[in-house]
Order: sequence, then C-alpha cells, then structure tokens
Amino acid sequence: MTFYQELQLSSTGSKQLIKNTADKKEKRRHILIYNFKVYLVMAFCVAVVTLFSKLTGSENSVVGVTVLLAVLVLRQADFGIKTTHGLLSIAGIFGILIVGPRFSNMLSPFLAFLVNVCCIMLLMILGCHNVIMYNHSTFVLGYLLLLGYDVSGHAYLLRVEGLFVGMLLCMAIFYKNQKNRPYRRTFLDLFREFELSSARNRWYVKLTLIVSSAMLLMSVLGLPRAMWAGIACMSVCLPFTGDCNERAEKRGMFNIVGSLLFVVLYLALPESMYPYIGMIGGIGVGYSAGYAWQTAFNTFGALSIAAELFGMKNAVLLRIGANVFGSIYTIVCSKGLDRLGQVFERRKKITA
Repeated sequence: MTFYQELQLSSTGSKQLIKNTADKKEKRRHILIYNFKVYLVMAFCVAVVTLFSKLTGSENSVVGVTVLLAVLVLRQADFGIKTTHGLLSIAGIFGILIVGPRFSNMLSPFLAFLVNVCCIMLLMILGCHNVIMYNHSTFVLGYLLLLGYDVSGHAYLLRVEGLFVGMLLCMAIFYKNQKNRPYRRTFLDLFREFELSSARNRWYVKLTLIVSSAMLLMSVLGLPRAMWAGIACMSVCLPFTGDCNERAEKRGMFNIVGSLLFVVLYLALPESMYPYIGMIGGIGVGYSAGYAWQTAFNTFGALSIAAELFGMKNAVLLRIGANVFGSIYTIVCSKGLDRLGQVFERRKKITA
C-alpha cells in the first residue's frame, strides 16, 4: 500500500492495518503515517475554518465548518442521480442553508418549527437519496449549526457570500470526482419517487419531525442551544429503528464522558489555553475509530464556546441535558411513529 493510499484510510482502517502488520519496521511506518494523517487533517481543517473566519468574520466561523464538512463528503459521495443533476441538488442544499436558518430565527417557536420541518425535509430529499452515503448527517448538521450560531445585518451578508463560495467549491469538487459515474435517476426522480410506503421516505419524515419538534420543545422551555438537542436527535435517528437504541446509549453516555473530560481540562489548563481545547478535541476525534469516542471529543469544541457565554458549569449541564434528552426523545418518538405507521398500514389494507 502506497503512502497516499494509507492517507485515504479511515481511522478504523489505519488501526486495523497497524494491528495486522507483523513486521515491526512496517508497523512503525504505518503508525507514523497514521499520526501524520491525523495532524494533517487537523491542520487542513483549522486552515479552512480560519480562512473563512478571516474573510467572513469570526462570528461566521461556522460557515467554514459547514463548507469543510460538505467538501470532505462530496469528495467521495454521490446523490444517486446524474452528476450534472447532482449540481442542482448542491445548489438547492446551499440555498436552504443560506435562507432557512436566518428565516427560522426571525419567527416565533411554532412558526420556526414549520420552517425547520420544510427545510430539513428538503435537505433529506435532495441529499440523502443514496442512503448508504449517509449524506444527511453533513447537510442537516450544517443547517443546525447555522441555526444555532445565527447572525444578522452585515455579518449575515458575509455569511451568504461565504456559503455561496462554498457552494461553488463543492460543485467543482463534486463534478470532477463524480463526472464519470453511471446513473439511472435524475433530479426530478428524487421527488417522483417520494412515497410514504417507502421505508427510506418514512425515515425522512421521522427524522425531520423528531429533530424539529425536539428543538421546538427546547425553545418553548426557553433553553438556549436548542440545536444541541436537534443534533443529538439527528445522530440517534438511524434508518432502522432497531439500531437506534445502541446509538442513543452511546450518545448520552459519551457526552457525559466528554463533558467530564472537558471539565478536567478547563480546570487544569491556564485560561490562555482555553481557545485550544476545541483543537484538542479535534485531534481526539482524529484518533477515534468509533462513534462513542468521537462523540466524547466532539463535546470539547461546543463546550469551549458555550462556557464563555454561560459559564463552565451551566454549559456542561446544558450540554449533557440536551444530549440525554435528545437521545431518549428520539427513541420514544421513533417507536411511537413506527407504531402509528403500522396502524395506518393495517387500515389501508383493510380499506383495500
């Protein structure tokens, strides 16, 4: 395996390669490449986010995160449709990211709920027809981050410009990498094939309603960072309900673990090091092969920002509460919606 090929491996793949290598010299080589890859990816991510922050303002660093996630996904993923039509999907997705979060934040909680339902459902339809690619986690996450870190006025205009540039970048990368991929479906098929009898489309509806309603409950209760509950719900609401229980347990438990690790770092490090806690979390994510520890280390960046706004103690309690609530809420609602769907199916068969 070449150096470049090893750089393309996931953390799981790299760790498996190291484990299966008997030759000590080769093992050391694989370990060095793995470590180089982790820090290379981290440096690239920091550079992209920093660049967007410089161009669009520090309050728009989330734009850099959103574009970065989209670029990393669209390097390899497709939409299950003709490549040139996939460019329409990217345009639609970024159009929603530009308009949806800002519009939602201008409305009352219940009207915002309706906007979120429409936007998240469209993101699912446009970006997740090929379910195995798991594209929805990137685009819905981007929507929720932009929703949670909202801006207005001139900062919003800069956000629009940043997302538009990101859209063009994603289009160029997507077309270059996917232009020779065979296809059977077109852009309109994404909508023509939408039927509630489809397991995929029922999952679209389920995830959309659960994520949007969880944020509505947080907003009605007057709790900040409603998007944390939405992200937890999105992460736990998998296409197959049977897979959700294990995911929910890991989401809740390892958010607690990550929050406790954050507290240790926050108390141990000098105040001048606080801005780097998120970077430490990013390195931890790079070394993590599984969902559990990725979840734990992902708490660092979110809590670093929240601790400045709410204080360390309140930020940690809010983070744990939002994620535990989101995990439990998703399981309860998912099972309830499944049963409701079964009732409708039985009635439909009886009527027929």
